Amino acid sequence: MNVFISRRTTVPEKIPNPRGSGYLRTVRYSPPHPRSGGHSPPVGRPSPPTASPGPVRGRGASDNPPNRFEKLRLLPGVDADLDPADEPSPATDFLRDSTSSIIARNDSPDVGFDASVNPYRGCEHGCVYCFARPTHEYLGFSAGLDFETRILVKEDAPQLLRRELSSPRWVPKVVAMSGVTDPYQPVEGRLGLTRGCLGVLAEFRNPVIIITKNHRVTRDIDHLAELAAVGAVRVCLSVTTLDPSLARIMEPRTSTPARRLAAIEALARAGVPVAVLVAPTIPGLTDHEMPAILEAAAGAGAGLAGYVLLRLPHGVGPLFERWLGQHFPERKEKVLNRIRDMRGGRLYDPRWSIRQRGQGVFAKQILQVFEVSCRRFGLQTHGPELSTSAFRRPAEAEPSGMQLPLFGDPAGV
Repeated sequence: MNVFISRRTTVPEKIPNPRGSGYLRTVRYSPPHPRSGGHSPPVGRPSPPTASPGPVRGRGASDNPPNRFEKLRLLPGVDADLDPADEPSPATDFLRDSTSSIIARNDSPDVGFDASVNPYRGCEHGCVYCFARPTHEYLGFSAGLDFETRILVKEDAPQLLRRELSSPRWVPKVVAMSGVTDPYQPVEGRLGLTRGCLGVLAEFRNPVIIITKNHRVTRDIDHLAELAAVGAVRVCLSVTTLDPSLARIMEPRTSTPARRLAAIEALARAGVPVAVLVAPTIPGLTDHEMPAILEAAAGAGAGLAGYVLLRLPHGVGPLFERWLGQHFPERKEKVLNRIRDMRGGRLYDPRWSIRQRGQGVFAKQILQVFEVSCRRFGLQTHGPELSTSAFRRPAEAEPSGMQLPLFGDPAGV
């Protein structure tokens, strides 16, 4: 039996799916006050134990490492008759995020934008290497399975975005979707929050950069083409590998590599500027694929390219080490040693700019391969700046009351 200790709990409930049949398993979430000193999450079920005997089907992480901010930890119970391998894979809980604003700011000099919109926190794509996993710890969750099974949903995101763009204090600038988690993760197919936000951005003609691994972005070609007509959009498809078997265990719920290339082709054909990101590039595991990825993306219609070296902040490093041991034990030490060679002997170096590209001989080799491949396949590494000149505040875009919640009537919760 598992022992779970929490200062606040909420019982989950089934809420009718607003965009089709069936139900969404949801609980209401209210972030802890920053002065409360507490990070305990609401829970609809106990988190999985902190140790796991092997991979979890359909998930990138295999366990829930301790939250670095929490003193209390979840420990597995002792039951000699229970084989942990027989435990069912954890289901995904969707939690209401009652945020009152939607545009996040950052002052990082190496990310290319300072404003972003994240309709979701946490990501069901489950990419084991995701640098955003530690952000879940600020919410009281784990960077492991919690990050991909406890998804916070900002159900009022389009209305909040409309309100903020309507404000005279808003100075038109590029907005990224998303700065942290993928805006086209699986639940977007049912909730449509990213599409709603794109509709608002298209109405205001505010420029946007989209970063995704999901073919679902092609669903919104109508809005994207409208923004492309005024030079106000760029879509970046992340392609880490062309090997579908590797992608399936490394990024278990993303679109296959072939589907991502198909998305590049569909967007380019519609006149939407599209870039390919070889991100992350994993030394000793996927770096050798960089020329082939860039060639395939250029053939599909990408005009721009970029790459980011694997980043393993905080708890992501141990998660990635464990994943390598489970799936590629014979390559584990080679991969980790290559990373350390590029990170000053550590698995991660958080310094600006260096964190994106690394340093040392191997980092220079990857950069040279990228630059040569881009020249060979006709890919640019820097595109034109997106335009704010067409920005407008439509008369009907003045702030208004929120629409009915996507999860149903809050009074009935």
